[in-house]
Parts: sequence; C-alpha cells; structure tokens
Amino acid sequence: MAEKWVYFFGGGKGEGNATMKNLLGGKGANLAEMANLGVPVPPGFTITTSVCTHFYEHKRKYPAGVKEKVDESMRKVEKIMGKKFGDPDNPLLMSVRSGARSSMPGMMETVLNIGLTSKTIPGMIHQSGGNERFVYDAYRRLIMMYSDVVMEKAAGVEPKEDEGIRRQLERIMDDMKKRRGATLDTDLTGDDLKELCEAFKEKVKGVLGKEFPDDPNKQLWGGIDAVFASWNGKRAVSYRRIEGIPDEWGTAVNVQSMVFGNMGDDSATGVAFTRNPGNGEHGFYGEYLVNAQGEDVVAGIRTPAPINDYSKSEHNKELVALEKRMPKAYKELDGIQRRLEKHYRDMQDIEFTIEKGRLFMLQCRVGKRNGPAAVRMAVDMTKEKLIKKEEAVMRVTPSQLDELLHPIIDPKVEREHEVLAKGLPAGPGGATGQAVFTAAEAVIWYNQGKKVILVREETNPEDVEGMRAAQAILTARGGMTSHAALVARGWGKCCIVGCGAVHVDSAKREFRIGDRTFKEGDWITLNGTKGNVYAGQLPMMDAGEENKVLMDFLKICDAARKLGVRTNADTPADAAKARSFGAEGIGLFRTEHMFYGKGADEPLFVLRKMIMSSSPQERKKAVDELFRYVKKDIKSTLEAMDGLPVVIRLLDPPLHEFVPHDPDKQASLARALGIDMAELSKRADALRESNPMMGHRGVRLGVTYPEVTAMQARAIFEAAAELLKDGRKPHPEIMVPVVCDANELKHQKEIITAVYKETLAKFGIKKIRHMVGTMIEIPRAALLSGQIAEAAEFFSFGTNDLTQMTFGFSRDDIGGFLPEYVSGKILAGDPFQSIDQAGVGELVQLSIERGRKSNKSLEIGICGEQGGDPASVAFCHRVGMDYVSCSPFRVPIARLAAAQAAIAKKK
Repeated sequence: MAEKWVYFFGGGKGEGNATMKNLLGGKGANLAEMANLGVPVPPGFTITTSVCTHFYEHKRKYPAGVKEKVDESMRKVEKIMGKKFGDPDNPLLMSVRSGARSSMPGMMETVLNIGLTSKTIPGMIHQSGGNERFVYDAYRRLIMMYSDVVMEKAAGVEPKEDEGIRRQLERIMDDMKKRRGATLDTDLTGDDLKELCEAFKEKVKGVLGKEFPDDPNKQLWGGIDAVFASWNGKRAVSYRRIEGIPDEWGTAVNVQSMVFGNMGDDSATGVAFTRNPGNGEHGFYGEYLVNAQGEDVVAGIRTPAPINDYSKSEHNKELVALEKRMPKAYKELDGIQRRLEKHYRDMQDIEFTIEKGRLFMLQCRVGKRNGPAAVRMAVDMTKEKLIKKEEAVMRVTPSQLDELLHPIIDPKVEREHEVLAKGLPAGPGGATGQAVFTAAEAVIWYNQGKKVILVREETNPEDVEGMRAAQAILTARGGMTSHAALVARGWGKCCIVGCGAVHVDSAKREFRIGDRTFKEGDWITLNGTKGNVYAGQLPMMDAGEENKVLMDFLKICDAARKLGVRTNADTPADAAKARSFGAEGIGLFRTEHMFYGKGADEPLFVLRKMIMSSSPQERKKAVDELFRYVKKDIKSTLEAMDGLPVVIRLLDPPLHEFVPHDPDKQASLARALGIDMAELSKRADALRESNPMMGHRGVRLGVTYPEVTAMQARAIFEAAAELLKDGRKPHPEIMVPVVCDANELKHQKEIITAVYKETLAKFGIKKIRHMVGTMIEIPRAALLSGQIAEAAEFFSFGTNDLTQMTFGFSRDDIGGFLPEYVSGKILAGDPFQSIDQAGVGELVQLSIERGRKSNKSLEIGICGEQGGDPASVAFCHRVGMDYVSCSPFRVPIARLAAAQAAIAKKK
C-alpha cells in the first residue's frame, strides 16, 4: 500500500488524530482532532513529516504523487468553503504554516493570504463587501511575508538584521505613515495601502532581482517549499540544539483556508490559555485584538485587550474585554476551551479568529508553562480527577521543579541584555552583586551589608567563608565537580565555573572579558541555570516558591518512587535544610568539612598539628585533642537526622590542602609543635605529592595511621551512645573511602569493631545500630566488588572520582577541552554531570551484580553529585540501587526523578 503523504481535515472530520504527532506534527494532529470533535476549524490539509525527510534526502524534491494529493485536498477545501483557489470572481485564500511534532514557537516560517493576485483582488474586494482597505492590507502582508520567507530566506540569503527585504519594506511603510500623519497600520486608507503594495513590489524586484509572483500556485508551492526549508533555518537549528529536538524529526506543513480577523470591528484574533501559564491558577486567560490578523497579537505593535476580567492586567485594564465586546463569540470560545482541556486533560494554548462575528479555532496545543505553574497544575488536576497521580508526576520536568527553589533574573529584562560570557552552570538560579576577588573581602563587604559576587581563577577550601558570604561565585577554571561547583550546589548557591572568557587579575582586583574590564565593586549578574554572565545589576524576582503546593506535589512523587533519596551534608544546618526538603537520611557526611568555615579555626589548627606531626607520640597527642571536635560535629548531625541513616565518610583529605599558607599561621603551628620554621617547611615539603588525588588519603591514611581511624570510630560510637541515652535513635553508617582491595577494608573494620566493643562496655549498652561499608570510587574496587562485599555491609558509589579515574580526566582541568568534546559530539555530554552509562555505568552495574552475589543484603547507594541528575537517577533505579544522595537543594529534584523513573519502568 502506497504511503499517505497528505491528510485532510475540515467539515467535521479529520483523516488524522491527536495520536499522530510524529507524522502530522503537533499542529496538524490537533487540527485533525479538533475537526473530529466538531470544533469550528477552517478546512485544510497537512503534508506529513515524512515528506520533509524525503525533501532533504532527495535534494529538495518531493515524493511522487504529493502534488496530485495536494490538488485533490484543495478541491475538498474549495467544496466546503464554497470558493475556488485562484478564481477571479470567488477566490479562496490559504495560509501555509509549519508544525513539528514538538512545539518550536516562532522558529519556523508562516505565509498568510496566499492566492491574492492581480486577478483575484477584485473578487476579494467583492467578497468583502467592497472593503478595499482590508484586501490591500492582506496583500501588503502577503508581499512582506513571501518576499522575506520565500524569496530571500528560502534562497539561502542571510542579510544583516537591518538590511533584509522585510525591514526595507517596513521602512517604506513607516515613511508612508509619516507622510500621512498615521500612527498605526490601521490608520492607512485603502488607497494608501494600494499605493504601498505597488511600492513593495518595485522594491522586491529591485533588491531580489525577481518579480513578486502573480500566480496562486507559484505562491502556494513557494510557501510550502519555504516552510520545509525553514526546518534547517538558523533559528530552528539553534532552538533544536537547546531543546534537544532531533534533526531527523522534520516538520509537517499545514495548508489551511484563511479566515480573517481584520475585516472590521466585528472581527478579531487572539491567543488564550485554559489556565494561567504564569502561576497555574484555574482561570481562562488570554488576549485579543480587534480588526487584526494573528501576527499582530505577537508582534506587539498594538496593546492587546483581555478576553475577560480574569485576564486584565495594569497594562490593559482600561481596554474592553472580549467577553463584553463580543459576548456571543466569547461564550462559544469559553465552551470550546473547557471542552478541549477536558478532552486533552491538560492546559491548552489556543489561537482563534473571529470573522464578522463567527468564531474559528486555528490551533490548540499543550501550553508551555513555568515551574510554579507546572507544579500547581499537576496538583490541581489530580485533585480535580482530570489526571491520575502518575500523569501528574510525569507532567513536571526537573528543571521546572528547580525554578521553585531559587531566585531568578527577571526573564523580560534578561532577554534584553547581552550575554558577556558563558561558563558551566554549576549552581542554579540567578544572582546580582558587586565583584570582589578574595574570600576575605567578600566577608568584609557582606558584613557591611553589601551583595557581592566572588570572582576567582578557581576556589580552594580556604575560600569557603567568602563563598558563603557571596551571593554567587564565578570562576575562570574548574568543572562541574570542582570545589566551587560542589560547594555552591550543596548550598543552593548560584555559581558559574570554567568560564574561560573571564581573565582574572587578583593583584589588580579586576577581571577582563574581551575588551571590557571590570574593577572591584563593579556590578555583575549571573544566571547559574544557563551559565550566562551579564554586566550590571539586573533585577531579580521570586521564582514563585509555593511551599504547600510543592510539598503536595512531592508527596505524590513519593507514593510512586522506589528509590530512597538522601543528601550530601557536611553540617547540621545542611542536614536540617535537606530534611525539610524530604531527605531520608545522609548519604555522605564528609568529616573533613568540619574544618572549613566559621568557627573552624581551632579544630583546623589541631588537624594541622596532626598532619605535621613526625612521630607517633606527636600524632597521638594531636589526635586526642581532635577527638572532641569530631565527636561534637558528628553528634549534632546524628541528632539533626534522628532516626535516619547517616553515612559518615572517614577522613579523606589530600593532606597538602591543609598546610597553612599564611606566615602567621605557619609560625603559630611551629610553636605548637615545638619546632622551628625550617623544620616546619621541611615537613610541609614532605607532604607535597605529584598527584595528591591518588596519594596519601582515605583508607591509606587509616592504614598508615590507625590511631586516626580509631579516633573517628570512637567519636562516632560515643556520639551515638550519648544520643541513645537521651532517647534518640542514631543510625551511623561508617564509610571507608578510596578502597581498592578487600584487605584494606578488613584492616579498617578490625579497628572499628574493636572501638565499638570498647564503647559498648564504657556506656553499658548492648547495641548501637550501625553499618560499616565502603565507597566504590576506584575501577579496581568495582571489578573486585565480590570480594569487597564479603567485608562490607554497604556500597556507596563515589561517581565523581570513579568517573575521573575511568576516563583519565582531571575534573578540575576539563574546562580546556571538554566543551569541544561535547559541542563536537565526541562525547554525548559532560560525564561529571550525568553518569556515563556506557563506561562508568557498566562498571557500576557490574559492581552491583558482583557485590550482591557475595552479599545479598548489601545496601547500595550513590553519593557522587550525579545522584541529583535526573538521567543518572533513572539509571540508579534501573540497576537496582537502594538510594541516591545529592546536595540538599537537589533533594526535591531527585524525589521527582526517582518517581518518574519508577513510572517509566512500569510502562
């Protein structure tokens, strides 16, 4: 059976339906569906996306038989409309519009009023009751659109923005308005427009070297060619890259009979939504223009009026609502919108035209909405029993949910500003502040009540106070798991890293982007969600956080998901914040982070004494001093997560990070150790490693200095014992990091078990609920998981380091090459953002299989930052993990992603 290339709709029936979006595109499928529902749709036909594919595969040639099917469908339209295309006495005019399967608003082309020629103009004037002004206004629109879309763009001409044919025609029109003293297009008379059309045609011939076509069929096929060609236009290609729409999908073309909203004061055109897309309220919301065509509504030339009282704003509240101006048409429109929303079971974006009091529906589609609106609609529609809970979960994207958690730049203002530079979007939301270049200055300015953005080549642990004080962080170097990125995400702080266009000169307290220099105190604004840097102070706005609605939605998600969701938290405050977001425990508590930030001077000093010790006696003394600080911090965190598991990672610092750089701090440390500065310098030099990330850290520290492991185990167990005595329910899980062999874990477990027994005896208790396990972050550990699982009660995948070691990429140095890998499609994406399922993921899956084969009760989770990435969460669900763990502000996103993964697996 021959493939069907053209599908007709109109007269109360359509050959397609809403399920055929892949073939008919969203617009064509919904036009057919509305026709089948008996909604008043101007008749027409859809040329399928398969034709688009053939068009590009065969040097812009159409499949055999397509033109005959177009002619056949045109005859059907003529019969319904009682008019003929190209007929001088009773002409039919057509529109040609695009329609991809995924909405691409404004990205492709449209041509209206096709069929107006010197021969058909008299017939149109007669049809319109002698309204020459209307006919010549339609003709000038056709010339402007066609010359731009078909004659210029489709021919591959890419003029500068102000030199294209459309802009030149607009200037001719502007000149005429000035001569006539007219303000709006509607102020021009029929004679003015007739003269204008002739001037347009002369300009088109002079600029493009071709006559404007005076043949209806040439116009029709020129329009169809242009819409197919616009699939690969600059705007469309860019939009597809941003939205992730595949190039091979193609667009359909919809050819539809014209109806006119510009035939006088009893005609109008408008756009409406069945619910408010800005906040999700259940109210019919929209705008319209009297005596206008559809392009006028979106062009912003005239201020549109509200369709009803609900739609009124301060900008249009004085204008007459459609409900009052055309009550009969409004009542019919209101009935149709209710019917469409109930039928599609989702908020609809509709376009309509009223021609001489008669309503026509031109389009309906699922309406785009922001994050707060998406969440509210999902919850409300569930309560209304319009959709099931599983559908509500799938309706909200993780990025929409993220909007509810962070301030954003006012979108209207942001669109008008130049993007100075782009980096990696490491921390979401927006922020504006004055540039500072040191952590110390950030704190000083913050204490003075100023808003600052910390600009650094890269950050290090000593910058943490300045990072906390800053509104946002901007670094020239670093990747998505760099220090700045990890810390910022954990706080939910706006952050851009790896912004190579930023050249920082800390000594001069300035940075450059291109030929622009920004001094300390200059205002800049960051969009951490997009990675954009702007000059100046752009206004911020509340993203519309609606806690009750958010919590209601997340409860729906929790009912669907199987994966647990924990958080990576380093302080009791972080733990409390994560718990408020619904975290079910801590999947990663990094003990060394207690030595950063406010109040950390004293414990950091003791840690440095321990690190710089040269004998077991010196070290033992320092370890004993350190014990009370470690115990205090662990106890506070276990208390904050009372009854929930807390995975406590034993010390894992590259030791050189904690060597002080400040001369005064070095001198103080030397005095405390009873050594001179030369000896201190000698010991510091001995700690330096060629590759500290693969050096003396983690379990290796515990093997060489068993007293360090024993101290931490004692701090954990005594903190838990004291909480038990107070009626609390602590649940520590002790993680031994950087393990590559089962014997390492067994060595450490013996120390931990001995301390555990001592603690039980000391406190006179029988049991402290706990586990001992390890982080799988080395490829060898993944391969030997069967052996390691014999000694482990849990695995936690540290995918940051596992990715780094598997790829051989330093995660702090990827900014110099990874963007080219991604843009050039050498890699599908940044593996530090989303798990590389083909490589790293294969190791993870193999590790789980081997681990559970040895130990069926093995608890398995992930604590790498990918634990909050939706695609990675879906992977974790698929391979059978028990939980994911992520930074506090990503917990709601992980809850949603886990629910969506569970629902998708059922399907």
